[in-house]
Amino acid sequence: MTRRGILAVDEGSTGTRAAVVGEDGVCGPSFYTAIDVVHPEPSRVEQDAEQLLRHTVDVARQAVAWARENDVEIVGMSVCTQRATAILWDRETGRPLAPAVVWQDTRYAAELAKLAPDWDPVLWAGTGRPVGTRAPFLWAARQLDQLGVPADRVLFGSVDTWLVWHLSGRERYAISATNAVAFGGYRLREHAWDQEWLERLGFPVELAPPPLDDDGDFGYTDPDLLGIRVPIAAVMGDQHASLIALGALTPGQGTCVHGTGTFVGALVGDEPPDGLGELDGVLCLVGWRSAGHSRFSLEAYTSTTGSALRWLTEDLGLFGSAAEISALAAAQPSSETTWFVPTLAGLRTPVLRPDARGLLVGLSLATTREVLARVVLDGIAHAVSDTVDALRATMKRPMTHLRAGGGLAASDALLQSQADFAGVPIERVADSATASLRGAAYLAGTRLGLWPSLGDAVGHQKPGEVFEPRLPEDDRRELRARWQDVLATSLS
Repeated sequence: MTRRGILAVDEGSTGTRAAVVGEDGVCGPSFYTAIDVVHPEPSRVEQDAEQLLRHTVDVARQAVAWARENDVEIVGMSVCTQRATAILWDRETGRPLAPAVVWQDTRYAAELAKLAPDWDPVLWAGTGRPVGTRAPFLWAARQLDQLGVPADRVLFGSVDTWLVWHLSGRERYAISATNAVAFGGYRLREHAWDQEWLERLGFPVELAPPPLDDDGDFGYTDPDLLGIRVPIAAVMGDQHASLIALGALTPGQGTCVHGTGTFVGALVGDEPPDGLGELDGVLCLVGWRSAGHSRFSLEAYTSTTGSALRWLTEDLGLFGSAAEISALAAAQPSSETTWFVPTLAGLRTPVLRPDARGLLVGLSLATTREVLARVVLDGIAHAVSDTVDALRATMKRPMTHLRAGGGLAASDALLQSQADFAGVPIERVADSATASLRGAAYLAGTRLGLWPSLGDAVGHQKPGEVFEPRLPEDDRRELRARWQDVLATSLS
């Protein structure tokens, strides 16, 4: 019998991959190619939108070829992308009008900070996030002023808008809800843009891409481009797709994705929580939107986790690899006198301090490499636990389970410390590298009838190793209080 599957594409910040996710929920071979990221100035981060498209088509064709060779019928396509990277292009030529501005770009941070006192309360209430340090609509408005291109020739959107427009044979122009919410200016309850905010940024409201459900009508793939004509059945932001794949389908369930930094997310339910903006760095998002109904989530980010280990190994040369740090830490108990605060690129949660710097204290002649390895992992675990605490406080419910993936999730020592400090069981998922790829495919497959529900799709996954908290609750609270004192010292 011919098997069925979803052609899944994951266009990330540094690379694009594609694979076919079968109706057994398993991901086939992953085809990958790297993408260039350019830093013309310290505050500017850019990419070539044509390269994004070219590499996406490239890996997708490889996955289609694999499906043909292995008798897998592709019945639909899903796309997940990096969020909040913005692209302007000419609808007649299909060519970009400027380099894509990447989500890490902060060229307008100082200007946006001046708007924050008046606009933060408005945006928190309607969009679930503050003014922040980037605004794709402001960038686009400035570009339009400089380019002088007639408005009827301009198209604008995020990476998913750009890719879907091309993949559908230039038939579908839209932005998925989970990518729209990351753009800023997307009103959570109305599923629409905040016109007053866009006008304040000088952006013509009529040029904003129409928001669609994540499993909405994104057209069909262009057979001249990919060799197949199937529905583009789901389009999502990458972290939102991971939320699905890692199984956060019930309010209170959370995910922890370790990369250069670490995203912690949790499903909230059918309504955004009250009190948004009371804790720095906790954003309310659309977890996913399907059949006209949004499921809301919270998200917080620790900026220096995997990058801290890269700094210690590649830049300072103190350790040979992240695996060595984990192995050394595993044989060493947590220190009560030596602490590492990994705020090497600022702090977001529990307080927003972009100027914060890292701290290593309590050193003595008795400090060994093993001790240093242990306190580094414990410092990362404490920082990530701060985001877990902030999410729990905002959604006013316990976090019942936390599923972890990404590079650092390979460390037993780190995950055990996270479980101890956060006081919540942590499950290391079996296949985290393809989580965002699979999550979008699960949503697409559910729409197309491969699975009766998202729960059925996720249920195909093998259970991972679970790290249960070992610290008694009183000891955990005391340790976390001491960490907060050390963090406060570092900020002073």
